[in-house]
Amino acid sequence: MFTNGVFDLLHRGHATYLEQARSMGAALLVALNGDASARRLGKGDGRPVNGLEDRMALVAALESVSAVTWFDDDTPAALIDVLRPDVLVKGGDWPVEKIVGGRETLARGGRVVSIPFEHQRSSTALLEKIRKK
Repeated sequence: MFTNGVFDLLHRGHATYLEQARSMGAALLVALNGDASARRLGKGDGRPVNGLEDRMALVAALESVSAVTWFDDDTPAALIDVLRPDVLVKGGDWPVEKIVGGRETLARGGRVVSIPFEHQRSSTALLEKIRKK
């Protein structure tokens, strides 16, 4: 199992999503966007709020996560190409056909899954709420 993301302000949606992803296999590897990569995603000024080391430590502390790594490119395509996961997972805001590495994973006989959101949460919305207070 492989998934990736920024995971800047860890929230219930992240935790639930990662638990669901882990339930699909024996182990879950999570790859985080490096700080520069996260900034290039255009999530807003001052993002990520938490640096890579802190984000990695928090994600690694979750029971559902087996291992954490990172990538500095704009997408995890090169990492996925090297790791060749059997199952590639993203959250429900990613249609299967748009998941980076999905076509290659399917061609190898793997699965690509988009997990529907169970809890609608957003790090960006949470940060806006905090800043307003």
